[in-house]
This record gives sequence, structure tokens and C-alpha cells, in this order.
Amino acid sequence: MTAALTGDPATVPAAAPPTALRRALPLLAAPVAFFVAFFAVPMVVVLSSSLMAGGAPSLANYARVLLDQYHWDVLAVTFRIAALTTLAVTLLGYPLAYYLVRVVSSNALRRSCVILLLLPLFTSNIVRSFGWMILLGRNGLVNDTLVGIGLLDRPVRFLGTETGIVIGLVYILLPFIVLAVGNALATVDPTLEEASADLGSSPFTTFWTVTFPLCLPGLIAGVIMVFTLAASAYVTPALLSGGKITVFPMLIFQQYSTVFDVHYGGALSITLLVVTLVLVALAGRIGNGGGNRS
Repeated sequence: MTAALTGDPATVPAAAPPTALRRALPLLAAPVAFFVAFFAVPMVVVLSSSLMAGGAPSLANYARVLLDQYHWDVLAVTFRIAALTTLAVTLLGYPLAYYLVRVVSSNALRRSCVILLLLPLFTSNIVRSFGWMILLGRNGLVNDTLVGIGLLDRPVRFLGTETGIVIGLVYILLPFIVLAVGNALATVDPTLEEASADLGSSPFTTFWTVTFPLCLPGLIAGVIMVFTLAASAYVTPALLSGGKITVFPMLIFQQYSTVFDVHYGGALSITLLVVTLVLVALAGRIGNGGGNRS
């Protein structure tokens, strides 16, 4: 070790030949080409179009977005719905993941629960959103059930409200955080929890001091995934809002499909992307800080 630190040429091992790298290059060619063709190139096209106005390079589209209070209001609604969705999904998904990993002892039963959890992902978001439109209607199953058990005196309006949008997004995005947290919990060594219990810790203390910190990276990954998907969702908010609530992806869709203003639509897209990345980066820093302290 001392020789390596001092740089003695007689004792420092020679660099390994890049044979492994050469062998890996053909395997990396296909995924890199796919990423460039379907992610990098479209992003460059959107960015370049957002920087054009009147046939010349300009920041006018971004000035139009950033200097209009309406866009900030829509952005606030978008991220409020995304935050509420993420919070609800976390509160529902974490206990479910814990139950599947720590409580369910039968592998067959656990697999069956995971299959049931993932089964809705094989159905289009449009179909599931239409289903929630029927369930959340004034005479739908949700209102009929709440009135029937006495929780409500009369049906309430879910469609056209942020509550209805959040309910639909929670249903669609719940599997993502369950899988992320479940995979993290599965990697936690049970002997650590047993050691904590042997030292006199209660189950609650063991969970908060041992289990939760160790699976926190998986939880953060799931939260970030759910938040970004909720912030960029278009189909569910568009259908469940009934045209009464506008989120940022709906503005982007209108510019590309109705107004055909690709330059303004590109500026809206890049704005949403940048703001989302900033919020995700801040959440990542906070999560890493908490994980390091733990």
C-alpha cells in the first residue's frame, strides 16, 4: 500500500489491458444507440425548437412562459397534485410493501399479491381513467357506498376536482413505490433487526432505527419516480378534471396538438422538465443527508 501511494514504478502493478472494455463495447452499442435515438435526439429537437421565434433564435418563448402568472399558477397546481399523490402513495404503499415482505410468509401468496398489484399496469391509463370516471361519478360506486354506510348525507363531486385526480393517480402509481420499497426491504438483513430486539429495543424502535434507515434509499427512489410520473401525467388529469382543472402537461398537449405552436410547446416542456429536475435534486439532497445522518 505504501509503495502504491509513493508511486514506486517497481512495485505499482501494471494497468490491466482493456480487454473487458473492448468486449463490453458491442454490448453497450445497442442501448446507447437506443438512448440517443429516442431520448437525446428528441430532447435536442424540443430544446432547439423552444429557442426559435419568428424564424430566428430567441428567448421570447421562455419569457412568455416565465413572465405570465397564469403559467406559475398552473405549475403550482401541477406540483401540488403531484405532491399530494406522492404523499398518499407513500402512506399506502410503504405499509403494503412491508406487509408483503415481512408479514406474508408464503412465497405463493406473496407472488399472487404482487401479480394482483401489477395486473392493472397491463391496462391502458385511458381505460383505467374512464373506469374511475364511472366509479367517482355522482351516482357511482364510491358515492353510493359512502352514502350507504352513512359517511355522507348526499353524493359529493369528485370529478372536476383535485381530489378526483389524486385518487386516479394514486391507483395508477401505487405499484411503483410498493416495488421500490419492497426490493429495499428484501435486502435488509433480518439479523440486524433481531440484534436490535436482543438489545432491548421495542419493535417500533427497531423499525425506526434499523429497518427504515436501511430501506430509505429505496423509498426515496420510489418517491422520486412517483412524483415525476404524477407531475408529467396527462391522460388521468385530463379525463378526471372534466376540463375544470388544468395541469402543465395539458398545456403542452394543447400547443402541440391544437395550436400547433411547437416553439411555445417546447418552451413549456423544457420549463416543466427543468423545474421537476430541480425539485427532484433538492429531494435527493435532503434524502441523502438524512441517510448519511442515519
